[in-house]
Amino acid sequence: MALNSSIEWTEATWNPVTGCSHISAGCAHCYAERMALRLQAAGMPKYRNGFKVTTHEKELLIPQGWRKPHMVFLCSMGDLFHEKVPFGFILKVFEAMTACPHHQFQVLTKRSKRLRQFAHLLPWPDNVWMGVTVEDGRVVSRIDDLRTVPAKVRFLSCEPLIADIGHLRLDGIHWVIVGGESGPGAREMKEDWVLHIKSQCEMAGVKFYFKQWGGPRKHLTGRELDGRTWDDMPVAADRPLTLQLGSGS
Repeated sequence: MALNSSIEWTEATWNPVTGCSHISAGCAHCYAERMALRLQAAGMPKYRNGFKVTTHEKELLIPQGWRKPHMVFLCSMGDLFHEKVPFGFILKVFEAMTACPHHQFQVLTKRSKRLRQFAHLLPWPDNVWMGVTVEDGRVVSRIDDLRTVPAKVRFLSCEPLIADIGHLRLDGIHWVIVGGESGPGAREMKEDWVLHIKSQCEMAGVKFYFKQWGGPRKHLTGRELDGRTWDDMPVAADRPLTLQLGSGS
């Protein structure tokens, strides 16, 4: 687990699963794949398999070691619902999250059909948020799968946004994150695409978070939209969430 994550909408990352495989157009320039291969080359034991799907049993107890509450992004270096992750291990991860009610966990997947298949077999405590990636209009069916999941908060990550998504059915959705692709070969994200999503969120009463414009050097393009930043986040478990970046363990 890593504190002080550079991902704007979380505080920490926890990776009991690493590795993945490409499933849709948003995967073309996967940052996690690049990073995993670099860590493998550097001799990091956890990444001895590079970007091949690997489960890490020893990681399951790590969240219990953090006394202070944290917002935790699960599997930033993989996909918990990948076909090569056994259901038994997915269940163990959910049990680990259930055992840490002082943390808020953000789970994100592109494999919404497998999520839907297993959702009724998993515990869904209030501290587990569930999201799907929706990078263009070809994968909006993932939202319908997500809608069937009994999570306290259901969210969309429209990152990397690589096309105008069009009309979004946002009933049953609580939060939408939008961001452009970053790093080598980054594809352009147009302002009209972002504003279209933002207006739909406003009409539906859904929280909107604008993460970044992206590009090969994202620090130069920033994250302002219409002259300001958009950092809205949902409220879960009947209490406001306050990010405590840099708060320590």
